Parts: sequence; structure tokens; C-alpha cells
Amino acid sequence: MTDTLLKGGEVLLPSGPARVDLSISEGRVAGLHQPGSAPPAHETIDCTGLTVLPGIVDIHFHVRAPAYPERGTVLSETRAAAAGGVTTLFEMPISKPCCATPGIFEARRAHFAEHAVVDFGLYAAPGDLTETTRDRFLELGAIAFKIFTTPAPPGRGDEFDGLAFPGEDDQLRALELLAGTGRPVVVHAESAALLDRYERQARATLDPASGYTHNKARPAVCESVAVAKLLAMNITAQARLHIAHVTSAETVAVLRAFAGTSDFTAETCPQYLFATEADVDRAGVFAKVNPPIRTQADQDALWEAIGDGTIAHVTTDHAPFAHAEKAAATGDFFAAPPGSPGIETLLPAMLDAVAAGRFDLGRAHDLICANGARLYGLHPERGTLLPGARADVALVDLAATTQVRLGGLVSHARDVAHLWDGRDFRGRVVRTLLAGRTVYADGEVTGPEGGGRFVAP
Repeated sequence: MTDTLLKGGEVLLPSGPARVDLSISEGRVAGLHQPGSAPPAHETIDCTGLTVLPGIVDIHFHVRAPAYPERGTVLSETRAAAAGGVTTLFEMPISKPCCATPGIFEARRAHFAEHAVVDFGLYAAPGDLTETTRDRFLELGAIAFKIFTTPAPPGRGDEFDGLAFPGEDDQLRALELLAGTGRPVVVHAESAALLDRYERQARATLDPASGYTHNKARPAVCESVAVAKLLAMNITAQARLHIAHVTSAETVAVLRAFAGTSDFTAETCPQYLFATEADVDRAGVFAKVNPPIRTQADQDALWEAIGDGTIAHVTTDHAPFAHAEKAAATGDFFAAPPGSPGIETLLPAMLDAVAAGRFDLGRAHDLICANGARLYGLHPERGTLLPGARADVALVDLAATTQVRLGGLVSHARDVAHLWDGRDFRGRVVRTLLAGRTVYADGEVTGPEGGGRFVAP
């Protein structure tokens, strides 16, 4: 007897979709079976008409807990992850205070373990840039490290202390310090000096209420210059550098120019692939994210970069905020907090791209799961459904539609999802299993609080 049998569906394997049944025992894939040949199981799930995917691994996620519960909690946002077919997520180190010391890391790990519905890994900020701190983070199981090339936003110094390194000397020190760890070094890359210049110009000349202002106040050159400097420095440092949330054609050109010079990768997000600054103008400050959503030409360049492999990861950069915080800045893009919920729309958006013929299902899954599992040292335990792998599963209906309507998401930030309001994505998450246990089915999150496990490389 096995615990569970997924019967009648099409299972995505490394070789492509296959009409096989999948058995699960003790939280892992026990076997793949020709239809009708599987051993008996205590529970059988009818997957007729459905596609069986390995559960999604989102490598770029924010909830900032336990601070700011009005924006969302570990419980609320990992419930949203389950609803989106995401079974593993990596939480960024922006917290209050910043996750830049081993003690804060341990406290956050305990907090997530108590409340998470799905599995989680934690980033660390390199803090004081010492070997002692670095080595302790490695012992504690930090999934990777994160830095910003921008200064801390005004009034948020404690959230970015040990994370924000606007000086190139400290950026290089961080890359060199972390190069031998084998863990990715993820960078939010924008030039501090150019951001200051363009924001001052924008404040003096542009309409703060316009959705086009944010892109002009934080143009693509700020990103491309910072990325170029990092890639040049990494020729010396040779860290496993990962560029977060690429937004522009200019940055894509920089990535291509530096191809082969060091071990680096890059990601983008659905907000940059499915929206433009015109959508930001329509949605107002609720659609403000950093770096900004840009033009149609930039969006086209990002799709081309995915097509040729320049960008190999698509992540959410899920960043919930309270409705009151966003609404208080209505009419002022300079004052609005940056962030939008995205954990529930990642998989439907990529299934929609498959339906549009941009790539096949295997490539879509690589972008939002398997490539990340490989980069972060979790493959093939996660990111595949081969025998022995974790039985983390997303059952999807490729023929159904995901309708995103304001207030209709599971995320606590469902009332600020204006960027996605009114979207219809072709493809829908029907059921999510974590280690063989159903945590979401038919519109209801069933996974227990604290059922998620800490993930280390």
C-alpha cells in the first residue's frame, strides 16, 4: 500500500509531460506507473483532465514578519502561496530589524516555523561583512545572501542596516566575502547616485500623480549601470551573483555583454512581463513597485531574454502592503510604498504564457521552479517528480481560467492587487500538495499553520 495515488493526469517529467500515475509514500514520490498498474493506495486523487506539476519554488518573496502584521503575516502569505501552487518560498531579509545578524535569523526562522503553511528558506544580509557572521549564517542554513546597491529608504534604516551597500568598495567586499560559500548572492541593483539625480529632476518637473512619473524618476539607466558595475566587479570576485528583478532592455544588453565572464544569473517578474507603465497609470500608486514597471519595448526585450536564456528565472517579488498605506499616498508616486502581491498569480501567468505559445510547459516550469531549485542546491529533491523527490505537487487545469479580481485573492494584500485586477489568465491551480498532503483544494486552503518546514541547501 502507498499513501496517495494521483491517477489519470498528465505528469510533467524532465523529459516532458507523460500519461502516468504517481504514487506517494511518506511524503515522497514512491513511483511512476503506467495507467492501471499502480499499487493500491489509502487515498486516490482523480487527476483526469489535469496536469501534475512539481510544486513551485519562488526564490524572491517578502512578508517582513513578524513586523507589520497589517501588511500580512507568515500565515496569511504562505496560505496565499499554497493557493498559487507554491510549495517552497525564500523570504528576503528586509525585516524590522534587518535579518543581518545570526540572532535575528534564528528568531525569524522560529517565527516562520510556527506559522508557515508551506516550506520556506531564509535569506541573510551579510551584516558587518565579517567571516564570523558569514560562517554562522552558513551553519544556520541561510538559503542565500542578499544586498542592495541603494541606501536605506528614509526612516527605514533599521530594516536595511547590514543589507544596503551603496558604495562600490563595500559591494566588492561583499562579493569577495561570499564568493567561497557556494550560495547565491542576490542583488537589488540600482545606482544610488543616479537615483538621486533623476528623482530630484522628477520632483521639480513631473506630475507626482502620473503613473509614468515613477519610471522617469527611476529610469532604466539606474539599473543597467549598477548591473554593469556588479558584473565587472564579479570578474574579480567570482561569486555566484544573481541579479534580481531585471526590468529593462538596457539591462538585458548588459547581461549579454558580460556573458561568460563569471558565474551569474538573472531573474525577472510577471509584473514586468505582463504590464507596462500604462497599466501603472491606470492602477495608480497601488501598482508602484521598485524597480519600476517600464515600456512595451522593455517588456518585449525581457521576453526575448527569456527566449535566448539570458534570463533563466521568473520570480514574484511578492511584497504585500496595507491598503491604508497605499491609499494614503494617492496622487503621489514619490510617497507611495513600493510593492504588490504576486504569489498567487505567478503560476497562472506562466501557464497563460504557455497558452499564448511563448514556450512549452517544461520551459515555463523551469523558469519558476526547476532552475531555482538547481541554483539554490535543492534539486532534484525539489523541482522534479521523479521517485525519491519530495511529493510537492501543483495540480493545474490548463483549460480553465484564473480570474483575478480586487479582493478575490487569499493574500492579506488582496485589496491592493490593482495591478492584476480584471486579468484573466489561461490556466488555474486546482490543488496543491506539500509532502503528499493536500494544503489547498477547490478554492480552500487546508494546510495547517506551522505545517511548513525550514529549507536549507
